[in-house]
Amino acid sequence: MTVAKPLDFLWFIPSSGDGAYLGSDDLSRPSDPGYFREIAKAADRLGYSGVLIPTGAACEESFILAADLAAHTERLKFLVAIRPGVASPAYYARMASTLDRVSNGRLLLNIVVGGSAQELAGDGIFLPHDERYDHADEFFQVFNSLIANGHAHLDGRYIKAIDARLGLPPVQQPHPPIYFGGSSDAAIDFSAGITDKYLTWGEPPQQVAEKIVKVRKAAEAHGKKVTFGIRLHFIVRETDEEAWAAADRLISKLSDETIAAAQEVFAKNSDSVGQARMVSLHQGRRDKLEVSPNLWAGIGLVRSGAGTALVGSPQTVAARLREYQELGIDTVIASGYPHLEEAYRVSELLFPEIGLPGARGQIRSSFGEQQVFGGGGHGGNVKTASAPGPSPTKVAAASQG
Repeated sequence: MTVAKPLDFLWFIPSSGDGAYLGSDDLSRPSDPGYFREIAKAADRLGYSGVLIPTGAACEESFILAADLAAHTERLKFLVAIRPGVASPAYYARMASTLDRVSNGRLLLNIVVGGSAQELAGDGIFLPHDERYDHADEFFQVFNSLIANGHAHLDGRYIKAIDARLGLPPVQQPHPPIYFGGSSDAAIDFSAGITDKYLTWGEPPQQVAEKIVKVRKAAEAHGKKVTFGIRLHFIVRETDEEAWAAADRLISKLSDETIAAAQEVFAKNSDSVGQARMVSLHQGRRDKLEVSPNLWAGIGLVRSGAGTALVGSPQTVAARLREYQELGIDTVIASGYPHLEEAYRVSELLFPEIGLPGARGQIRSSFGEQQVFGGGGHGGNVKTASAPGPSPTKVAAASQG
């Protein structure tokens, strides 16, 4: 398969908090709306097309946070979670339409049915795993009809919406794009007639290829075409050696006791097939973390959900991404720790290697002379020998101050 165009590249808002070390409070950053605005504004400027805002009991509410961030950004799109059962489809339709309107068409919708029975019980949802998708199917019959047509009616087993109405349509027609990720048979069957983009967590390419074939076949049976994205963390440095050292540093303060406690929680509280697939990659062991060339599962030792990172130089990581593109992946939802600094690293180091333009709307910093950074002193930068000017040699800028 020929890679036709650059990836659509999104970043992540860590709405439950951020940090420099997994499993440690050292250099951690608590959940803070001002910090989330910093990340969103950086992502907007650095060339990311959008950001994923997670959902869950430990996270800020995704629709409200997206509305705040939309007011502080210009082009950034917001992949916001809908969790069926937490609110009615009519209420979610009003929220989605309003957010799409106030952001001028920058809403993306992420279906999150949920994989923690304990957390779902706290939200008042007590359905078994597969039945949650039957419920979600009825939910989206109502939601999609409201968003596309302004009215819906369903007297279902789980959802009853009698002559529901939506007064104001979204900007995007017929609806904002719908994303979904789920690895179980029930999840894939549910998504086949609904999803515009299917998301997988960062599994080895062979496993991703098998999943793509399965999802594509299910979608075609419903007469629908679906595109594919992947959720990955990134540790990109100028050399492979530096990148692997940064990966080791990220878990350098993570104790075996913390790993064991996290893995016990995953096993006890999660019935997610995707989570089980993530755990199977490393089995909670530090000596089995490179699960495929440059695909590192260290994050999944303590993080639920997406637990793998691509690690390496820009050239190495770009090569690994091209392998996923050749399978059919056209979208990446990325993150890194801490998210503000890593947004810069990925944009500045990796984007040129994968054909993305990087920072947008930069104001020119000279009258055309070639320059190199001179340390930020009040004398300015350093003009090079090849630049036009009176001196045939490098001219050092004044460096006082």
